[in-house]
Amino acid sequence: MDDITTQALSLVNQRFGRDTLVSLATFDGARPSVRIVDGYYEDGCFYSVTYALSQKMRHISRCADVAVCGEWFTAHGVGENIGHPRAAENAALAARLRHAFAAWYDNGHTDENDPHTCILRVRLTDGILFSHGTRYDIDFTGGQAKVG
Repeated sequence: MDDITTQALSLVNQRFGRDTLVSLATFDGARPSVRIVDGYYEDGCFYSVTYALSQKMRHISRCADVAVCGEWFTAHGVGENIGHPRAAENAALAARLRHAFAAWYDNGHTDENDPHTCILRVRLTDGILFSHGTRYDIDFTGGQAKVG
């Protein structure tokens, strides 16, 4: 990995490797919708804990192409419901999400007893990050970044 890619991904981790508000855009086939979600970034993906029957998850089930935006960063990705936080395959990730979202996770906002509670994963494909006057074009699928 070259120095520019390392620097760009380090900046993404610094900004989003914690509970961060990001805009999430979805498409229902007729028009786009955007909303603010609590997001957590890790290894090329954004994660959010949400409700499987929500509008955003219904949109994603029909069209998985999404966009995220926040803190001088915008990106495209593929959204998917990876299951319930208590599912065995999600145990380690769910623990990290509970820690990242600790300020609000257990205040009644999230009900892990509800079978429709789920983890949304957005696998990023490409993005643009700005930092101190520098533009980074990031290809998350190829693990490359360049100064734009």
